[in-house]
Amino acid sequence: MRIAVIEDNETLANAIAYRLRDRGHAADVITDGEQAADFLAQEGADLVVLDINLPGKDGLEILRGLRARGESLPVILLTARTGTSDRVAGLDMGADDYLVKPFEMDELEARIRALSRRKDLDYGAREIIGALTFDRSSRQVYAGSEPLDIPRRELAVLECLVEGRGRIVSKSHLADFVYGIGADVEETAVEPHVSRLRKRLAEHGVAIRTARGLGYMLEAAG
Repeated sequence: MRIAVIEDNETLANAIAYRLRDRGHAADVITDGEQAADFLAQEGADLVVLDINLPGKDGLEILRGLRARGESLPVILLTARTGTSDRVAGLDMGADDYLVKPFEMDELEARIRALSRRKDLDYGAREIIGALTFDRSSRQVYAGSEPLDIPRRELAVLECLVEGRGRIVSKSHLADFVYGIGADVEETAVEPHVSRLRKRLAEHGVAIRTARGLGYMLEAAG
């Protein structure tokens, strides 16, 4: 799942992103409200963890813009404020949940899991690629009925390529998906993961084609 972490406290934002990435999600960190609004309008996300108090544009403005565009993606508000008015306003604007700082990471994870179930997001769909089946819900790849043991970085690469199936996925997009926007990595960081994943998939009739200078494409081997 791709999660946008919008929080101006960089230490907290990076801690959340690290925890989410450790669980196999892609986490994009944005610390400025204006940039966050642009990111969500252009890139999108599966779920948003959104601080209310942001520079440039506050979280409630960002939430209002999302709902005005008809975006129904789940939003968890973060607030350090003790009053209830902001939380009530956020829920009235269409926020799905909120957490008051400080909070435990385990609780944030539990809220994310609950929202995924409550929103009935299409993570349960199964994608057939060659002789493999990718289960979005469990983030598990099967060869027949047997699960394949694929490391989480390679699994994130596969998930990104599955989402972009039928078109070329750039290295920069892959890097953003695997490590999250804002992560201090080069585009070339994804190359070893792609290489190892390509070898794992080849024996199951699945190929990762390289479009030189452009990126990669997933397809059933002919």
